[in-house]
Amino acid sequence: MTKEELMAVLEEKELTDVIELIEDAESGDLEELELMEHLGLLMDPELNREVLQLLQSLGVTITYVRYDEEEDEETEEED
Repeated sequence: MTKEELMAVLEEKELTDVIELIEDAESGDLEELELMEHLGLLMDPELNREVLQLLQSLGVTITYVRYDEEEDEETEEED
């Protein structure tokens, strides 16, 4: 899928937040994107893959973080 096709799909689905991420990547304002490992960015797996590939091609580093329940519990106990 070309960038133009991808942007058209995102506009059609009204995914303005994702469009803004791509625009930020194009302007150099987005260098890294942290995502939950099991969630990704979008519910649609194919669209998610296409968007992440585009962001990476624009120089964005995709970092996957894992949710650690034990760490979350420790943080709550400290509060």
